[in-house]
Amino acid sequence: MHHWRVILIFLLLGFFKVSFLIAQQQPNIVFILSDDAGYADFGFQGSKEFKTPKLDKLANKSIKFTQAYVSAAVCGPSRAGMLTGKYQQRFGFEENNVPGYMSISCLADDDMGLPLDQTTIADHLRKQGYKTALFGKWHLGNADRFHPTKRGFDEFYGFRGGARSYLPFDKNNLLTRNEDKLEQGFGNFSEHKGYLTDELANEAISFIDRNKENPFFIYLSFNAVHTPMEATAEDLAEFPNLKGKRKTLAAMTLAMDRAIGKVLKELKKQGLTDNTLIVYTNDNGGPSDANESDNSPLSGTKANHLEGGIRVPFLMSWANKFNNNKTYNYPISTLDLFPTFLSAAGGNSSEIEGLDGVNLLPYLKGEKTAAPHEFLYWKKENRGAIRNQDWKLIRFPDRPAELYNINEDESETNDLAAQHPEKVKELYKKLFTWELALERPLWQLRREFEGKAADRMDAYRKTNTKK
Repeated sequence: MHHWRVILIFLLLGFFKVSFLIAQQQPNIVFILSDDAGYADFGFQGSKEFKTPKLDKLANKSIKFTQAYVSAAVCGPSRAGMLTGKYQQRFGFEENNVPGYMSISCLADDDMGLPLDQTTIADHLRKQGYKTALFGKWHLGNADRFHPTKRGFDEFYGFRGGARSYLPFDKNNLLTRNEDKLEQGFGNFSEHKGYLTDELANEAISFIDRNKENPFFIYLSFNAVHTPMEATAEDLAEFPNLKGKRKTLAAMTLAMDRAIGKVLKELKKQGLTDNTLIVYTNDNGGPSDANESDNSPLSGTKANHLEGGIRVPFLMSWANKFNNNKTYNYPISTLDLFPTFLSAAGGNSSEIEGLDGVNLLPYLKGEKTAAPHEFLYWKKENRGAIRNQDWKLIRFPDRPAELYNINEDESETNDLAAQHPEKVKELYKKLFTWELALERPLWQLRREFEGKAADRMDAYRKTNTKK
């Protein structure tokens, strides 16, 4: 009997040792998302006005993606695609935010959210042994059943809606921690004391310190630089040559950059940098007509399918795994984050049914040299777009479709539809075929706002054509 006990002890020790080594080899994953930032409003994107020294430093140690796309031109659906690895329209999450006065549905506001039959990357990473946390903006359903801690996240500190003040607030606009409920009253909440962007970084730093011995996944979902436009006097003073919204936006961007730098510094302090996969990107194009963000050289803004609405800055860093400080020029999608993160963690994304994202790791390591995607799609009710290699077709409800060669004309100033009618027909048909596989929208935009979206795009084009 003693002999078998000794053998059992050795087997258990071996099992725990192997488990520990596997856990140590799994990379930590830090996914940093900003909100409504302009494509060109970063030093690493060429800005001479804005100051982003921490992100610029990260860019020098990263792969910079020059053609990174989101799956939607507005916040909520873009996030639904990122977290599920699927075109959100596949499960009825049309390119419309939730809940919202702009939407119409048989569903009540609190019934609008990321459908409960959809799993998130946090769900799957937790199965791989990760501790998971979300700090910041959720925007995928206000009801308790949609709460982040019921969607794969062990910890949550932030707000469920689409925007809130950056300054200490009152009982009408609160931060929640974990499963605190709005109905419980103001006394059960821990409202931050300072600037919210700093607070979110501090929460991420605390999580790193508490979980440094285990693999972890952090989704640091800043509301910066979304409205309301609020900045500290100290940050505003850094931009004496700017005025108005542009000045405030620069100050808010600087605060976010500083907060990101604090998180990266903590990773280094804990000796975790070499074994951490870091991604920074933005949720959609900048609403330049609202916050004076700069999407140049791209045309368009948030909420439309011109490049400025759907192409975003994108950095990925993983020390000793990638040949960093280089660019990747094929089109990718934020849908690719799900399979890429899961594969890095040791999971098998091919076992998950219905993913539209692609594991980018073989492409970044040089094991695959072709483009990750032959086609990319966008749809907002009657509006839609399709990207096929260098070609991009945009479909409108109130005018003929437009065709651009993005490789030669990323500013989308030369519509080639009349010169290439067969390409228009081919891509139009391909887009429609893709749509046939989608679910009906669970909620839709009120028609008046679809009209305003067209007016907004036309106003942008008219203004920028004069420049």
